[in-house]
Amino acid sequence: MMQKIELDFRQTRRTAPWAGRVLLALAACVALDAGLSYHSANKTLSENQARLTQRTPGGAAPKASPQEVAAVRETVQRLSLPWDELFSALESAASDKVALAAIEPDVRNGTVTITGDGKDYLAALSYVLNLSRTEGLERVQLVRHEQKNESVSFAVSAAWSTK
Repeated sequence: MMQKIELDFRQTRRTAPWAGRVLLALAACVALDAGLSYHSANKTLSENQARLTQRTPGGAAPKASPQEVAAVRETVQRLSLPWDELFSALESAASDKVALAAIEPDVRNGTVTITGDGKDYLAALSYVLNLSRTEGLERVQLVRHEQKNESVSFAVSAAWSTK
């Protein structure tokens, strides 16, 4: 036959009374640490903002020297030059016997100096001739050449339309 099973759902288990208190104290410590960290970060931010305001009164930028202004203007002018036109002119005059070393624009004079190395003197002269026939460059002149072993180092000056 069947035996009677007694189930008591109201009965509570006996747990350690200190576990809940320990967890509550731990949570309070974490909350206190977060609050102190927030307060410290907020104080540091306020101090840094005050220090920054003292350096630049009224939030104005520091004064730039005339040399710095001139350097910035020159950089802006160089960046606004029509580089694509110059590069396409150089590519159209390209030769497998010439390697370019540097391209130096002079914004004030509207000229560009191109330095390179050619396999021989004839290759350098042919490159200068090809440059003089390209659009965008005028008054192309060989300004310097120097024989180096089997190659020729050269520099070409040209008027460059920067408009």
